[in-house]
Amino acid sequence: MNKIFVVGIGPGEYEQMTLKAIHALEGSDVIIGYTVYVDLVKEHFAGKEFMTTPMTKEVDRCVLAFEEAIKGRVVSMICSGDAGVYGMAGLMYEVGERYPEVELEIIPGVTAALGGAAVLGAPLIHDFCLISLSDLLTPWEKIEARLLAAAKADLSVCLYNPSSKKRRDYLMKACDLMLEYKSPDTVCGIVGNIAREGEYASVMTLKKLRDTQVDMFTTVFVGNSQTRQIGGKMVTPRGYRDV
Repeated sequence: MNKIFVVGIGPGEYEQMTLKAIHALEGSDVIIGYTVYVDLVKEHFAGKEFMTTPMTKEVDRCVLAFEEAIKGRVVSMICSGDAGVYGMAGLMYEVGERYPEVELEIIPGVTAALGGAAVLGAPLIHDFCLISLSDLLTPWEKIEARLLAAAKADLSVCLYNPSSKKRRDYLMKACDLMLEYKSPDTVCGIVGNIAREGEYASVMTLKKLRDTQVDMFTTVFVGNSQTRQIGGKMVTPRGYRDV
């Protein structure tokens, strides 16, 4: 059977992986992924063969998966969070055009926006958007336009990849852009190392968020004009009580 599962393994904790994802990995001959993600699942799937590639080798990783699949092996390509949210699902379909004999099945997972939201409370109850601040694949000018549009529309915003060694001031720049339309007192939150060792969370204002240091393992939440703190949690009402 020439089959590849593209599996979202969730934010990191085995308990937050879906049963469908677990069954896919259990039924696979080989599990392929970025080194950090393979390390998160390896202990739970003893006896499987694991193959890894470093970051920026995504195309090579996809080709490796298809080359293993055409040998008749069942393969799982794993992604953190959800495979279709900044994951490998799209690239797998693109590379897969060269391998029409291989079947792909996408297995959804809990993305960081959802895992982090659960830690903070309920910041994404109403309309929201996800924006990555990484300009590795997207020009900063386009990211800037999206931040301004989301802020002007009064959306709650979840930010992925908010900072790195080369992009230390990107969260500050993003906050400055959103402050053109959002109040400095807008309720915001951050969650680091979601569902992994060292998890932490904090609720703060947009003004304070602007000067907060974060890293690539932090997910940032910016509320809308209705978001407020309830019992130390970040809550965005949907308006049920007003109906």
